[in-house]
Amino acid sequence: MKKSKIYFLAGFLSLILLSFVELEDTSDRFEVGKNLDIFTEVYKQVNSLYVDGTQPGELMKVGIDAMLKSLDPYTVYYPESDIEDYKLMTTGQYGGIGARIRKIDDFVVVGEPYVGFPAFKAGLRGGDVILKVDGKDVKGKSTSDLSKILKGNPGTSITVTIQRPGTEADFEVSFKREKVQIKSVPYQGMITENVGYIKMKSFTRNVSKEVKTAFLELKKNPNFQSLVFDLRGNPGGLLHEAINIVGLFTKKGVKVVETRGKIEEWTKIYKTLNAPLDKEIPIVILVDGGSASASEIVSGALQDFDRAVILGSNTYGKGLVQTTRNLKYNTSIKVTTAKYYIPSGRCIQAIDYAHKDEDGNPKKIPDSLLTEFKTQNGRLVLDGAGIKPDVEKDREKYGAITRALLSKNHVFNFATKYVLEHDSISNAKNFRLTDDEYQSFITYLLDNEYDYQTSTGKGLKALKKSAEKDSILVDIASEIKLIEDKIILKKKLDLNKFKSQIKGFLEIEIASRFFFQVGKIESSLGNDLFVDEAVEILTNKDRYTSILSGN
Repeated sequence: MKKSKIYFLAGFLSLILLSFVELEDTSDRFEVGKNLDIFTEVYKQVNSLYVDGTQPGELMKVGIDAMLKSLDPYTVYYPESDIEDYKLMTTGQYGGIGARIRKIDDFVVVGEPYVGFPAFKAGLRGGDVILKVDGKDVKGKSTSDLSKILKGNPGTSITVTIQRPGTEADFEVSFKREKVQIKSVPYQGMITENVGYIKMKSFTRNVSKEVKTAFLELKKNPNFQSLVFDLRGNPGGLLHEAINIVGLFTKKGVKVVETRGKIEEWTKIYKTLNAPLDKEIPIVILVDGGSASASEIVSGALQDFDRAVILGSNTYGKGLVQTTRNLKYNTSIKVTTAKYYIPSGRCIQAIDYAHKDEDGNPKKIPDSLLTEFKTQNGRLVLDGAGIKPDVEKDREKYGAITRALLSKNHVFNFATKYVLEHDSISNAKNFRLTDDEYQSFITYLLDNEYDYQTSTGKGLKALKKSAEKDSILVDIASEIKLIEDKIILKKKLDLNKFKSQIKGFLEIEIASRFFFQVGKIESSLGNDLFVDEAVEILTNKDRYTSILSGN
């Protein structure tokens, strides 16, 4: 039985690779065939002879992953066990309970149930601790492990045992998994009397229709005059959806992207296909280092057309196109097949995976090799380095204490405590913690560890180590104690120094508990310096026009 598994898996890999052999030149076929024979023999011999035995499926998975890792991080094999993650990536859909989860201490906790799906309908809340799934203890499981357990085919049943803060007894909740559709456009709304806002999180199937619907909803407001289109943190997705979104704001029939690959069928020109929604409305697109791939096509194309002002920090720099292929036995593979070039002619790929240094690491394209291109209005833009915004603005730097409170889950846990003590808040957009409520957060921290390293603390630790080595630690002990006491005092003062920052995160987390994803976005908009800058640009017509004209 074991040998038949080995031969099946070896043959399976051969099928994967032979599907590419069919596309290769005849000159490559002998070399590929020879190496497939060698691989099959090695695989068979290792499985037959290795002293401790092997797991054939796992061994094959490791082999495939290692092979693809030598290419680029975007060429990926999805075994049957990961197929739900693959579906989520391409469609925004998966079978499951519909909840964001996070790890706190030894258990996985519900972060936020998605409105309208099983976890939400069953009454689960942010902060609920998952103790068991179908009677099996899940203590110590990672979020990845538990996610695989919770996901499954729609219609299948699942029972979770919950420990709810503020409730003495644990309780069970049973429900059926459903097809969960995560919205790629979770929010649209007016952020001033005249400026509308659309948040887009990914480029999954039919997202262009979601953007169109959101935009038409904004147009129902007679005062709607300009748009902030938020692509921050959007990792991209489907190429044709990016082209359709560009087409919403430019004329029909213009070239948006050209893809170039080694196989003729991957070399194509993509043009807008439909009549636009609005060719004139002023637009500011928000981007950052997490904006990649399809996000860069949309922002880069509209920059090349001088159709929108790009605001934020440099984008990721992913100018590669992937093609997904379904394989046998409910598996899939995603392969980089081409590079894409936006209207000005530039490719924004920042990393050269074809050439690696002596340690095997891919190289970043040096500034000296970047080429200048021009937008329609003659503005200079560069290739090989992502999309450089027209107006550059770095995100706010968070204090060490803020990062510590977030990473140690104190913001999340205090929100859970707040919800236990408050039945509701008026609305997410205007919700603010009072000074007394912030003081209660400080009081909560007295019973919770939130220590963090400062640069001074790190230096003092190194000093103590050196002093001990030089046998003078005892001699300077009093001076070190004085510094340590001052560091402790400074950390306490940091709670007031970074009060605005910390309060902002607390308000966002609390708003999300009462109003979920929409509340989280509405609350964050109240303290968003990028949105404020975008609104200033859109309301200052001279500035907006001068940016796009290159003046």
